[in-house]
Amino acid sequence: MLRVLILCTGNSARSQIAEALLARKGAGRIHADSAGSKPAARVNPYAVRVLAEHGIKWEGREPKGIDAAIGVPWDVVITVCDNAREACPVFPGSTVMAHWGMPDPAEVDGGDDDKLQAFRETLAVLNGRIDRLLALPLATMDARERRDRIRAIGEVDT
Repeated sequence: MLRVLILCTGNSARSQIAEALLARKGAGRIHADSAGSKPAARVNPYAVRVLAEHGIKWEGREPKGIDAAIGVPWDVVITVCDNAREACPVFPGSTVMAHWGMPDPAEVDGGDDDKLQAFRETLAVLNGRIDRLLALPLATMDARERRDRIRAIGEVDT
């Protein structure tokens, strides 16, 4: 199984959504986890809500710090925010490092509908990127091709 770590600052929104989608869609092929450089107190309730809209139960999860991921042999580490990219530790070995930066839906101002829409848009972007990741023939790619193709996914928004 391919081990994929998703990193963000608070590990409360984007990285949690990505972990949930990757765990569900990559079941049996991917071991997904997520962490944050400065973990929040809780997973954002809008993240839990939009995941539930897609049939993924994510209640009761807690944000984790990057320290929990150090020393684990990750095949792929993906940062989904610029702050986490800057704070990302070095992972030794053949770990593919990729950046799939995107706006933080938790920073959207406005009412409940505006915030919920921002989280839905985040889920849609991550869903597309994860579909592209899972469509790659990862088991047969050499290390350079795997790195280049996974990094390229973050350069496309839809």
